[in-house]
Amino acid sequence: MNTRRLTLMFSAAAAAALLGCVSPKPADYATEKPALDLKTYFNGELVAHGLFTDRAGQVKRRFTVQMTGRWQGNQGTLDERFTYSDGKTERRVWRLTDEGNGRWTGRADDVVGVAEGRSAGNALNWRYTLALPVDGRVVEVQFDDWMYLMDDRVMLNKAEMSKFGFRLGEVTLSFTKL
Repeated sequence: MNTRRLTLMFSAAAAAALLGCVSPKPADYATEKPALDLKTYFNGELVAHGLFTDRAGQVKRRFTVQMTGRWQGNQGTLDERFTYSDGKTERRVWRLTDEGNGRWTGRADDVVGVAEGRSAGNALNWRYTLALPVDGRVVEVQFDDWMYLMDDRVMLNKAEMSKFGFRLGEVTLSFTKL
């Protein structure tokens, strides 16, 4: 194979790899309506229905989440109570902070470090590491979590889970404000 052909093949592979790394940014949704105000949407009672699919797209777990949100100034608490289809239950309490200019931080007992969020228009993107119990041990997985406000009551959520950069699966949720 000649050098020109190798150079073209390498260039094409590099371009494909770079395009695969391009991902949306919250600013891409800045003009989308209705505008998401986390303090308004996550205030009061909500319910969510969701599922986890593995990397092949097979549903592995279904669940319902009852949530209560409360705010004081720029500080909020989101109390999530999970019930899984196998009857197991879980609780996560998020402590959220509005950092201004569409920037958010979040903490919870099973979040490693701090969740970083960015919002614009109808969208919010959270990125965080979650310590998940799996088969008697705890595994740290990364979440790239996107929320999209559909109307004043419904928000859709899609989160990709990964470990060492490899996709493990996806969590899909539909929130309804009660």
